[in-house]
Amino acid sequence: MVSKLLAALITITALMAGQAQAQEEEATWEQLSDEQKEVLSPLAEEWNALRPWQRERMLDIARDYPKMNSQQQKRVQQRLDNWSRMTPYERENARKKYQQFESLPPEKQDELRKKWREYQRLPESERQKLRSNRPEPAPEDDFGN
Repeated sequence: MVSKLLAALITITALMAGQAQAQEEEATWEQLSDEQKEVLSPLAEEWNALRPWQRERMLDIARDYPKMNSQQQKRVQQRLDNWSRMTPYERENARKKYQQFESLPPEKQDELRKKWREYQRLPESERQKLRSNRPEPAPEDDFGN
């Protein structure tokens, strides 16, 4: 009897949590808390047009934001700002590049991260030279594979 009651209680709790999450994912910008709005402000104009899975990911970021150190918070804000300025085409390309990167073996990922850190350490003038001398990548560019 107790096990049946416990199973029913667990089922009800899971259903309620699922409903609350679904409502949160479907929340309009106006329904977000002030804290969520502050973190997600770069997405304010497009929030209501985001897909439910996108909203869920952004709400996860807003939930974790207070636990982040100031450097992590700054990086989140920069990324959200950059993302909000991208066109849908640029976003799709960014997703594809990320998926390609994630599909690489760990050694190749580490190699690319190392090269990126080296690039970031260069003076801006050197980075500008490299950018101006680099040909535009082909759409099927897969990080040199």
